This record gives sequence, structure tokens and C-alpha cells, in this order.
Amino acid sequence: MDTRNIQYFMAVYEHLHFTKAADELGISQPTLSQQIRILEAEFGMPLFDRIGKKVVATEAGRLLREYGTKMLQAERDAKNAIKELQSGKQGTVRLAVLPSDLDFQLVPLFVQFKSTYPDTQLQAFSTIFVQDEVLNHKVDLGIGLRGPVDKRLTQIPLGCEPYHLFVNSASELAGRREITLEELKEHALVMFPKGYLGRDLVDNVCRQEGFELTTVMEASSATSLLQLVSAGVGATIQPAGLLRQNPERPEIASIPITGPTPMRHLELMYYADRFISGSQRQLTNWLIDYFNTLIPDRHDAND
Repeated sequence: MDTRNIQYFMAVYEHLHFTKAADELGISQPTLSQQIRILEAEFGMPLFDRIGKKVVATEAGRLLREYGTKMLQAERDAKNAIKELQSGKQGTVRLAVLPSDLDFQLVPLFVQFKSTYPDTQLQAFSTIFVQDEVLNHKVDLGIGLRGPVDKRLTQIPLGCEPYHLFVNSASELAGRREITLEELKEHALVMFPKGYLGRDLVDNVCRQEGFELTTVMEASSATSLLQLVSAGVGATIQPAGLLRQNPERPEIASIPITGPTPMRHLELMYYADRFISGSQRQLTNWLIDYFNTLIPDRHDAND
């Protein structure tokens, strides 16, 4: 058994379709089927059940997928370690970030990383399944909501941040020192679509209080939401730090939300027993420092 056969197996497991897996791998379907049969003969058990045109992983297949993922990651770690020994600054760092304002706010940090490590490729992915992506070795680092302690992971709290209401400075609400979510039921709001972290946090708090907020427009980027507020289309509910990252917007006022307040608890996570390159270690330190600045009041990060 070699890692090439494991790669073949993983492609079939991912697609549960031999032809699609063969196309992805760039080999013929008969060749792929033969390699899977060789693996099955070596293990003495079928890895897939073939029911007509349907392919289903067996219990043995599910076990091989779990350990095969680790084998392929160990191979990548070995190659990355040797490559770093040779050059010091080559390779790839993969970062998963929640699809919200976070990826937007991290852009200056990405620029700094590229300037320091010009030969290292930084790949940033937006996903709501940050922890799964880290556990499945699809990314090296993840920034997501704080979750239960997992012994397989190194989990570093990044702090807790409240949400504020951002309104146009000409709005009748702009002079308020604070506001409740319930007061916003009759006001025009622009928000992320449902399913985005920030939107769901706000909706969940409102639902617990027995009401629901409605929107006049939805956008999938923080930049677009701020532009809509600047244009007077509506107000938006976003993390307080977002406006600190956009100081050149005097036309937007930030109002703290009182009563039940949407809050996000963030953490940085990576697989505990993986090879950590110098560039990945530097990015980790920068991210921790960045969130220390972004969320200076971190006393309640572990509440």
C-alpha cells in the first residue's frame, strides 16, 4: 500500500462515483477500479459496496478514510518540512475563516504576510465548517466560533466581541447612545443573508426574545453593507471592531446594543500534532496579536 493508492481511494470516497473520481485523478476508470481492487485484496475486505450504479463506503472504507487522511497529511508534512529546510520560505499556508466580516478585516494582515513571505502561497477560504476543515486536514489554520475542547486540536481563544448598530450619520438614530434590538423591528436594516455567522447570531438573540427582524436588502460582503449604510439605504448590525477597521467613514455612526446583545466568541485552531512551518507559526502569532488589538478587552473571552 502506498500513498498513491490512498489518493485513489480518497477520490472515490469523496465522489462515491468511479468515473468522476477517475476524471479528477486524470486516469482511466478501469485503472482506478483495478487499484481499488488491489487495495481491497490487500485488506481482505471490500472498501465500497457497488449496488448497481450506486457506490457506498463500507465500514472498512470509512476506517481507511480516517487513517488515510492522516497518512496523506503526514506525507505533506514531511515534504513541507524538507522544502522549508531547503528554502526557508516556500510552501503553502491554508487558512479557513468564517464567512462574515472577518476575511474582509484580515486583508491588511494578508498583505503583510505576502510581503514577509513572498514565496509562500497563502490560501484563505471562507466556510462555516471551520473546525471540520481543520480536523480533516483541508486547512492548516482556522478562525471560528469557540467550540468544545477537542484534544486533537490546539485551540487559542481570540476574545469576545459585541455587535453594534451602524447607522448613517444623518439618521434619526445617529444621536442615540444605546439601543435595543427590539427597537429595530420598524427600522430598515441591511444584513448578511441567513446562514452567515453575523446574521445567525443576531437572529438567534431576537428569536430568544420572541421577535424577528426584517431586512430591506441583503449583501454577502462587509464592504457592501457599509456602502449601503453610507448611502442611507438602511442600518446594519455588525461587530463593533468592523468600524475601527474603517476609520475613514465619518458618515457612519456606531451605537452599542443594550439588553440581549449578540456576541461572538472566536478562537484560532490547528491540528495539535502536525508539522508547523516557520511561515505558519509567524501567521499564527500575527493573528493572535491582531485580535489582541482588534478586541482589546479580552477578560470575558472564556466566559
